[in-house]
Amino acid sequence: MPRLTSMTRRTIFILSIFLCQSLQAESPERSVSPSHQFIIYGGGATLRGAVSKLAEQTKANLLALLRQPDRWKTAIVINLQPEQANLPEIPPAELRLSQTGSGMKLQLDLTIAQNLDASLMERELLRAILLEMIYRKEADIAPGVAFVEPPDWLLDGVLALTPGRDRAALVEALSVSQKTMSLEEFLRQRPELLDSAGRTLYRACSFALVQLLVDGIEGRTRLARYIDSLSNASNDPVSDLKAQFPVLAGNAEKTWQSALTQTSGAQNYQLLTFIESERRLDELLRVKLPNNGKSLDLSGLAGRKASAAEKAALNHLGQALLLFIGQANPVLRPIARDYQQMAALLARGKRRGVAKRLARVQTTREQLTARMSDVDDYMNWFEATQLPARSGVFADYLKAASQPQATAPRRRDPISVYLDALADQFED
Repeated sequence: MPRLTSMTRRTIFILSIFLCQSLQAESPERSVSPSHQFIIYGGGATLRGAVSKLAEQTKANLLALLRQPDRWKTAIVINLQPEQANLPEIPPAELRLSQTGSGMKLQLDLTIAQNLDASLMERELLRAILLEMIYRKEADIAPGVAFVEPPDWLLDGVLALTPGRDRAALVEALSVSQKTMSLEEFLRQRPELLDSAGRTLYRACSFALVQLLVDGIEGRTRLARYIDSLSNASNDPVSDLKAQFPVLAGNAEKTWQSALTQTSGAQNYQLLTFIESERRLDELLRVKLPNNGKSLDLSGLAGRKASAAEKAALNHLGQALLLFIGQANPVLRPIARDYQQMAALLARGKRRGVAKRLARVQTTREQLTARMSDVDDYMNWFEATQLPARSGVFADYLKAASQPQATAPRRRDPISVYLDALADQFED
């Protein structure tokens, strides 16, 4: 083999340098998230950093909800591609899962447009994270197998429970809805076919369902197990939920409807004032018996056995008081909680000590009412006389009081004439 001259060696060295620079220029720039699970291609460094931060925060919120550590195994490739006017059919987000020789590959393509919807990006990132969790333990998946994606209700429910998320619109959608939806009907809905109002109601029901599941016994751990088992899910979503969550093992439909009622009952995020709370508590305690329409008498039931109708009314009262506690003025919450506990005791036939407890609660309630009335009087006096600047609350009253009162015409009936003459004599 002939030896290379020094000129040839220098030429090859220079060409190798230019070739490396060319390959580096052609390779797309990428960013790796702090947990190394998200590898982001395309876009600028600032955009990739923002997507990395959103992906990590989305995963952190999910793990906090499930109370699980981060055990990811498959990296998620995020490809940021600009919007192309000549290709309007490109979807804003496309998630692809495939099995390769080296393992599972998970890629999320996001189209970056001028009117980019950050909530859509967050939802698709959560879908990719959940999909990785679903197939994390699947070592070998045969080619051509259809992958099971996380259900839409799980995506919407988890996002609704994100800390700091405004859920007022979802609660309002449940409170104003006139349609009662069964659990099976809800789980089989396709949200992509719903209109705007229906989509909001679907998100509200998703929020209620996930809240119900995580509030159950070991609910967060069971939800994590449910996600792990989704790769082997059946065609009966209700049965799959019953198998994982004891809260739905009994009468699932009744539990579901109760969850919807409880969620819609929390529509008022503003705490009631003391007067409003007192009035509402009086209304709740006047619950009617279904057989004769009379009001339930807690004092009377403290000394005798409750009938079947009275036990049903007591259970209804206890549920209503549980919802009321969250809205009541903090001063009255202990009172409402005492009434709720006594209603539960009487419904179970336990009357010992309830009469004394009722009397004590009633006395405390009267004392609180008198004290709060004094506080209101003092605050009104202070606001009207001691503040450096007027608030305007009493402007109408002061204006009316300062205006001269018009003299009413005297009446000429015999009694009025007699009373006028008598008043003149006393004045003299």
